[in-house]
Amino acid sequence: MLEINATLEGFSRIDFDGKQIRKTMRLLGREVQKEARRLVARRAISGAGEYPGRQTGTLRRAIKYRVSKPGFLVRIQPDKTEEMGKDFYPAFLSYGSAKRNLKKRKNFMTDALESRRDMARGAIKRALKDAIVPRK
Repeated sequence: MLEINATLEGFSRIDFDGKQIRKTMRLLGREVQKEARRLVARRAISGAGEYPGRQTGTLRRAIKYRVSKPGFLVRIQPDKTEEMGKDFYPAFLSYGSAKRNLKKRKNFMTDALESRRDMARGAIKRALKDAIVPRK
């Protein structure tokens, strides 16, 4: 949780431009999406503890990002697509399946976010700083 209390002398009110935040969240969502897609792009059959390999590209194409309406949240996740059939394929990769003799794979989504964490924090700080508009 982040709480900010600040006052500016000589100004009667402070406006907040949410467009800056939405724009930054869109850019960050796109960056993490690219990284996650890169992690699953290797053309190979993956083993237990590795990133999922690409055979058809369905998982790679299913990774999407969405920014919330207020713009303070971006969600990056693989969506269920028609190509996956009736089962949510990414869940089998994350948790494994004894029934299908499928071992658990490395979590490409958390690793993609971790690799972009410092860049994201810096971008959000800059966006918050730019979004504050003091008015007289």
